[in-house]
Amino acid sequence: MDEVELQRAEKQKSHIILGGKVHVYRRGKRGWYHASTTIEGRQHRIATKKDDLRLAEEVAEQWYLELRGLVRSGDLEKVTARKREKTFQAAAEKFLEEFPVLTEGQRNAIYVKGHERRARKYLIPFFGKKGLSEITGGLVNEYRMHRIADAKERWGKPPARTTTHQEIVCLRQILKTALRHQWLKALPDLSEPYRKNGKISHRAWFSRDEYRQLYQATGRRARKPKNNKYKWWGEQLHDLILFMSNTGLRPDEALRLEYRDVTVAFDEGTQETILEIEVRGKRGYGPCKSTQNAVPVFERLKKRNKPQPTDKIFPKSHHAMFNKILVELGLKHDREGRPRTLYSLRHTYICFRLMEGADIYMLAKNCRTSVEMIEKYYAAHLKDVLDASAINVRKKKPPKKEVAEIRRGELETLR
Repeated sequence: MDEVELQRAEKQKSHIILGGKVHVYRRGKRGWYHASTTIEGRQHRIATKKDDLRLAEEVAEQWYLELRGLVRSGDLEKVTARKREKTFQAAAEKFLEEFPVLTEGQRNAIYVKGHERRARKYLIPFFGKKGLSEITGGLVNEYRMHRIADAKERWGKPPARTTTHQEIVCLRQILKTALRHQWLKALPDLSEPYRKNGKISHRAWFSRDEYRQLYQATGRRARKPKNNKYKWWGEQLHDLILFMSNTGLRPDEALRLEYRDVTVAFDEGTQETILEIEVRGKRGYGPCKSTQNAVPVFERLKKRNKPQPTDKIFPKSHHAMFNKILVELGLKHDREGRPRTLYSLRHTYICFRLMEGADIYMLAKNCRTSVEMIEKYYAAHLKDVLDASAINVRKKKPPKKEVAEIRRGELETLR
């Protein structure tokens, strides 16, 4: 095309190349040129990203030839379908729109915010422009490698395994959203490759000697505080430790507990006075029966605080003071290096009950958990659960004469 024809074409709204098969045009007087063509009854368009007509025509010509090549190979339909499909970002935005509304009152607000942060900070920047069908197990592994490399570059160490796991959980939720809206046919393989089977380890708890050392230390702190203004805090912490280790409550359940939820009752089965507790926490409502040692603790709490029925028994968690005492006693970590927390008092309660021969089914009901969880994380490592009399059984051998007579009798029977 010479200069005269080019100037004439510039004045036109659309420019035809390749014998009328491709149209090159620009929307308005400035900006990029676009190209369009019709192949097998379907129109295709592209932005050439060029504001010079000659360069735009070259791009449009190359694009048209690539489309013809896809027609010959039979891949044109797959490519166009991929371009029409929803992107990961669209699915993620739909998930972030639905998740807070549909889980309101069922999921903790912090958990919901955590998923939003993972999606916007990590998942959308990596997967965002990909079509949903392009997200495969291999691409997910590339994401894992990208996160490890990025974390090492920023902080010098890879992300914690639980951090990556939570991100993959969020990714699965987004893909399930796409599946429900029929934007995706099936979920890809999201399992972690090359991972060895992890060993089952018990939860951090206090042995009897360690537990005795702990409550004696908190008792001394309650009676003789280092500063009198912290006396109430020391007394409350001491009673919290005794209360949790005699009821098996989770920390969040103990913090939700109100005085009206606890009743002092006489138990006919054990002939002991115990606490009957209406627990509201992780698993919703559930009953709990304490040991008799929890009764004087509860009476002491009522006498100290003079509460209303709707008052919380433990309005504060006392985490800081509890951790400080554990560090002072050298009990913050168990022998496997696992940190002890207030949750360890629940684990201590379960282990003590198993060591004293409690029925594992009734214990699971009282702790609002499953038999499987107790067998997996508690009963598996307690030597007191094993019955030596049932293990060290020795079968009595008959005298040699009796053995000879038995064999003789067998031979006569065969004859």
